Amino acid sequence: MPNPTEKILLRGLNWLGDAVMSTPALLRLRQARPSAHITLLSPEKLAGLWRDQPFLDEVLAFSAPENIWQVSRRLRRENFSESLALPNSIRSALELWLAGIPRRVGLARPGRGFFLTRALPPRRDAAPMRRRSAREIRRLIARGAPAAALPPAAHHIHDYLYLTAELGASPEPLPPRIFVSDEQAAQVCQQLRLENAPAGRPWFGLSPGAEYGPAKRWPARRFAAAAVLLQKLTRCRWLIFGGAADLDLAEKVTTEIRYAGREADGVINLAGKTSLRELAAALKLCRLLLTNDTGPMHLAAAVGTPLIVPFGSTCPELTGPYCSPSAQIVRTPVPCAPCFRRECPIDLRCLNGIQTAQVVEAARRILDA
Repeated sequence: MPNPTEKILLRGLNWLGDAVMSTPALLRLRQARPSAHITLLSPEKLAGLWRDQPFLDEVLAFSAPENIWQVSRRLRRENFSESLALPNSIRSALELWLAGIPRRVGLARPGRGFFLTRALPPRRDAAPMRRRSAREIRRLIARGAPAAALPPAAHHIHDYLYLTAELGASPEPLPPRIFVSDEQAAQVCQQLRLENAPAGRPWFGLSPGAEYGPAKRWPARRFAAAAVLLQKLTRCRWLIFGGAADLDLAEKVTTEIRYAGREADGVINLAGKTSLRELAAALKLCRLLLTNDTGPMHLAAAVGTPLIVPFGSTCPELTGPYCSPSAQIVRTPVPCAPCFRRECPIDLRCLNGIQTAQVVEAARRILDA
């Protein structure tokens, strides 16, 4: 049984991809503090991700309309002894301070150090995600030299391991993990009516959106073209994933696959129709996932699904699938990437340079392995 005197609050992250990347740190914390009662405070939109995870004892969710005073009053009633702010925001540190938690740990950032009892200095191997200006992009293209790759220790999972190490956890990395039992997966597949896939026709997943912006989205027509080619090669069936903002894009890709593949039952559009837990289970069902650098990419890797990921404006050394040997990263070596911009100020050459044949070949490497 958890020791009631060891009540640890973790202020969780606000985006799906970041949340999944924090799971190695949460696993290490559980290993280091097996008797502690560990609670995670999560935005309501991500709360379903954390249900039934063995490294947590409790999940507290807060809704978007709740202000910081309301959230902090709820926390104060729980009598936590220690806390850790995983986000770098002022709000996350202020919540812990207003809750009156005796020990409050987080990264030192301007405006938040007063609210923490231990403000950690920046990690030595951390690399900033600095957005390049349009002028800098044009200068780099004129120079013509691609950026040097970053070392493995620059990856963002090390940021969260660095924080939990202050609570006694090992900083040694692990692959991100989200646990979905076979029973949970079977139940969700039944709810989504995915349980009757014909023998010899595996489910493949496709996630063509990216909430961050168009500079992370490989062209939709190439997603569809790759899907049609792989369907001819493998007789697979496609599950299309996406959020509420991806409905039009997902429908467009679904229509193109159905028209070109001439198989009405060869693709099912699940965009906007799954909760996070349902998404995790459906991704676990897939033999592989073709996706942009986005939240479902991280979630798929965390449930063990092989990946093919065209990378554009972002950097796989910082936010790509970590310790995932079955992930295939597809890139075009251009001087301006990574630029970390939401929209490209020139011609999106980083993604437009990735051809359909490259992605299909990456999928074949996964299937051959």
